[in-house]
Amino acid sequence: MPFISKATGVPLVKIAARVMMGETLETLRSVGLLDQEKIFSHTAVKEAVLPFNRFPNTDAVLGPEMRSTGEVMGIDATPGLAFVKSQLAAGMSLPKDGTVFISVADRDKTQGIQSAILFKELGFSIAATVGTAEALRKGRFGGLRYRGEDRRR
Repeated sequence: MPFISKATGVPLVKIAARVMMGETLETLRSVGLLDQEKIFSHTAVKEAVLPFNRFPNTDAVLGPEMRSTGEVMGIDATPGLAFVKSQLAAGMSLPKDGTVFISVADRDKTQGIQSAILFKELGFSIAATVGTAEALRKGRFGGLRYRGEDRRR
């Protein structure tokens, strides 16, 4: 509940405790603890901070409890930027170059081509499955490798 409360600004634990004590949601609305309706214009992404970099000599295999050393949140108007913020807050660095692997279902090929174009414009190489590579080539997208091709090209 803490994540949802932080992401929404709604004090859910306080509301739940008061409801368990017999107060109604209408009463909580009348005292300003609960809005009638809340529409959010942001996305919040929660990311676990794992100990791999902090504790270099520890076992890197996760158990059922995941051995998380904390968590961070990224908030932004768009899901993509909220995700980026969560990764940066967790201490991850985002790649600025390299190869992006793309595998897209037939129904999503058009959107996949748009994503590939954006990555290409950012300077990334594109690798794709045979079907996705075919769709990208038909969309006049050159410079592709697909699984099974010689990676040295």
